[in-house]
Amino acid sequence: MNAIACTLGPLLLQLLNIYMIVLVVYAVISWIPDLQGAWVRYLAAVIEPVLNPIRRIIPPMGGFDIAFIVLILLLQFVVRPVIFSATLHACAF
Repeated sequence: MNAIACTLGPLLLQLLNIYMIVLVVYAVISWIPDLQGAWVRYLAAVIEPVLNPIRRIIPPMGGFDIAFIVLILLLQFVVRPVIFSATLHACAF
């Protein structure tokens, strides 16, 4: 079981890195309407289901959507350390 967790941990961290990049790209694209195309729908399908619950708790204020910032902070300071410590614990034994 530890071997599986030891293998999945780095994979999950890489997936988290990719998701963070997609999140930042989606945020930038939302500010530049000329860059929006049909491919943005694919990004929205991945990002919006995660942002919507955050937006229900913290709605956009004055046209500024802080759900992106909240999600980035949650991923960086909650999810990443949990995955890292679980991986470290699984690989140490």
